[in-house]
Amino acid sequence: MNLVVDIGNTQVKAAVFELHKLIEHFVFEEEQFSKKIQQILQEREINQCILSSVRENNTKIVDQLSKIPRFIQLNSTTPVPFQNLYSTPKTLGIDRIALVAGAIGEFPNQNVLVIDAGTCITYDFLNSKSEYLGGAISPGITVRYRSLHDYTSKLPQLTINEEFNLIGDSTSGAIHSGIINGVIQEIEGVINQYQAKYQDLTVVLTGGDTKFLSKQLKNSIFANQNFLLHGLNQILTFNNKE
Repeated sequence: MNLVVDIGNTQVKAAVFELHKLIEHFVFEEEQFSKKIQQILQEREINQCILSSVRENNTKIVDQLSKIPRFIQLNSTTPVPFQNLYSTPKTLGIDRIALVAGAIGEFPNQNVLVIDAGTCITYDFLNSKSEYLGGAISPGITVRYRSLHDYTSKLPQLTINEEFNLIGDSTSGAIHSGIINGVIQEIEGVINQYQAKYQDLTVVLTGGDTKFLSKQLKNSIFANQNFLLHGLNQILTFNNKE
């Protein structure tokens, strides 16, 4: 079985795969890492593992995972199942690499736009020739709420509100409308721009805000919060072909 581990900005996500089938997945805090991974290794026969991390100091984590027979720590030089045409490949986030790998695994030979709505909202495009062309990065919903509070003297710190109104009749209502409506219009606008150029476009929405945003968007999308984990498994399988 395969173990994939993604250490993000706020939490750790892990999943066990049997070939390409997700068997079980976990979400936990980094402080719980050693105990949780040990539990997984005791309960499952893991023979391959891949680690993706946005953090640099992972010595203890790498040491623990290195005990698995086949272990890969994803970086910009790891072989991937697509052609990377990004002009600065060494600066491309490994989370974005995994998302593109997920796109080619789930939707081969298709034009795919992957939208990851988390701390940042990232847009990544893979064409039907299996070429990754790049995309865009913008602030995520939580970052937008935080920035209005942090960079003004009087605006309150708020969190996402699913019952927002287009016309905010209070300061809080205006903030909710500005942020949520702004994000929705941004995503819809980007999708429309890609569809104008690639009419057979497949759109995937993933990330922590997937459930909320999928209810708001009018465009046809595939919503999958675990898409990055599938991408990591795709890279692991690609690198361990016999």
